[in-house]
Amino acid sequence: MSLNSEVPARSAAELNEMIRALWLRSSGAPTAQDRARYEQLVVEWARAVRAEALQPA
Repeated sequence: MSLNSEVPARSAAELNEMIRALWLRSSGAPTAQDRARYEQLVVEWARAVRAEALQPA
């Protein structure tokens, strides 16, 4: 199965909240670990946005 066809486990809205919370906790100065987590969340968020956009109305 390709990454593009995977259905995200979390919604784009949920992931957006997680990203916002991460930035708030880091006070705008993320650690290397925070940045790695941020990158993972953004990739997952982008997948969720695509999946939600492709869902039939």
